[in-house]
Formats: sequence, C-alpha cells, structure tokens
Amino acid sequence: QVIIQKMKDAERDVVFSNYIDRKGEIINGIVQRIDRRDIIVNLGNTEAILPVREQVPRESYRRGDRIRAYIMDVLYESRGPQIILSRTHSEFLVHLFRTEVPEISEGIVTIMGAVREAGVRAKIAVASNDSDIDPVGACVGMKGSRVQNVVQELRGEKIDIITWHVDPAKFVCNALAPAEIAWVIFDEENRTMEVIVPDEFLSFAIGKRGQNVRLASKLTEWHLDVLSEEKYNQAMEDGYKSLEALPGVDTGLASVLFERGVHSAQILSRAPMDELLQINGIEDEQQATALVEEAEKYLVEEAKRLALEAEKAAEEAKKAAAEAEKAAAEAEKAALEAGLKSLEALPG
Repeated sequence: QVIIQKMKDAERDVVFSNYIDRKGEIINGIVQRIDRRDIIVNLGNTEAILPVREQVPRESYRRGDRIRAYIMDVLYESRGPQIILSRTHSEFLVHLFRTEVPEISEGIVTIMGAVREAGVRAKIAVASNDSDIDPVGACVGMKGSRVQNVVQELRGEKIDIITWHVDPAKFVCNALAPAEIAWVIFDEENRTMEVIVPDEFLSFAIGKRGQNVRLASKLTEWHLDVLSEEKYNQAMEDGYKSLEALPGVDTGLASVLFERGVHSAQILSRAPMDELLQINGIEDEQQATALVEEAEKYLVEEAKRLALEAEKAAEEAKKAAAEAEKAAAEAEKAALEAGLKSLEALPG
C-alpha cells in the first residue's frame, strides 16, 4: 500500500510539473462529464475542470464534445493537481488572436489590452511596431478570415478591434467606435473623461445597456462619462448661471472663472485655494474664501429647493392618482346603473 501511495504521489507530481509551466496557454480536450454544472474535461493524461463561473452563459456542451479553453490556474492538491480552465478570460481572446495572426506571434503587432463580456462583446487594442503594417487590418485578415476564426471559436461573440494610441483622448475615441466624438475633457489626476458626442451618436457611444462605454472604460482604464452635445451645452449654461447667481460675482468675474475651468458653483465650492488666487479678478485669499463659502451656501439652498420641488411633484402625482381612482369608480358606478336600467327596460 505504501508503494502504491508513493506511485500515486509520483504520478501527481509528474502531472503537476507538466501543467504548471503551461499555465496561461490554450489547451484542447474532450468533455468527460458534467458535475454540478462544472464541466470535467479529459486532457489525455489527466482531467481538468471548467467551472460554471468560467463558462460562457450561452454555450452548452455534451459528453464527447471537443472543447478549447485557457489554462487559468494549476493547483497542487492532496487528491491530485487541479487544472482550472476558462473560456471567459480576456487572455483566452488574446491567445486566440496570437494563434490566428502571425504578425502578433512575430512581434510586429502587439496586443495592448483586451476586455470581454463573454459571449456578447469584446474589445481588443492593438499597435504596430512597423509603420507599413496596419495592426487592425492584420488582425481582421483577408476578407475578415482571421477575426472570423476567433468569432467562430467564441460562438459569435462580437469583437471590436481598436488601434491603440499613446494619447489617452485619441485612444478613448478609438475605443468608443463606431460613435463619432465631438470633443473630450479629461481630468488626468482622477483619470476621468467627459466624452461629448453629437446627439445622434449618443446611443452608439453608450451601447446596449451601457455595454460599449463600459468595455471602453475597462480597456482604456479611464472612467468615462458620455454626454450628448445638447445635454453638455445645457449643463454649461446652467453652470454659468449658478456662478452669476452668487453674491460678489458679476458677469466679468463669472466669465473669467468659466474660462479657467470653474464652470459652476459646484466646481467653485471645491476649487483649490492656490488655483483661485491665480484667477484674474480674485484679489486675495479673503475674497477667494468668501466666494467658496457663497458657492457652498448656494448648493445647500439649491438642494433644499430641489427637494421641495420633488416633494411637491410627488404630492401632485398622489393627488392625480387619487382623482383618477375616483373618476374610475364613478365611471364604473355609472356603467352599472346604466346596465340595470337597460335590464329594467326589457319587456316581460
């Protein structure tokens, strides 16, 4: 029994050493069985597991089906090495492109990033180390042959291939394609961008259930706030009016503040003192402090006003609902009375 145990241990060590270095690769196997929704895959000399959380929701497999997956992890456990597979990992997409696109494996084209909502949509950013090679064209292939092979393996997942750019604003614009971008305002310190798009492109930029902007945000690693031109212009107008409403702010100072990026009372309320002191028209720290305090007061009053308006609107809606209910009851009563009269009018 000791010899048998030692043989089992040696076998386990061999399997572990064979697969630990293959972590991060794509592997082919055959579906052995389904165990509590997890798929057990036969790799030939051992088994692997494709947990339900790493399966693409729309995909289904039966015993004997061939399956291709990404080796996400290899764990050394007492009952034997556990090889964890994934079909949802973004690296699975990356490796599929490496297999299909020779320029990637040769180092001419580099994959700069990839994100997925597995089974639905993915975005992959590519760059070229050779000015004569178009990275997107290389990944798409002749008549779309290369990207279609990847799409087929992912069972129809939509893939956006994007040109990476060193300029974050241009990269974000590329990532939000096919939407047309009017302009971008970004805050580098907080890694946030306001992306302004023509009104007719707003739905394209945001995507179904926010999918396009969500994937673009993950890919670029910037928090993106997409606004239509109409909404942005209205916000700017309202912001300018909020500055003019402050005591001690005339039209001239409001214009100067606006030009320096202080577009509203809200922005003024949290503006750093050193930045305010550099603005033409603000003479000293006392004036700057007073302006910030007035902005804070304005915001408190505005919040109260909006709360009262919301309360009033709720009361009016409640009143309208009660009136509608009363009218419905009266209509029902009238219909019932009319029905009874009709019955009485019948002969005999």
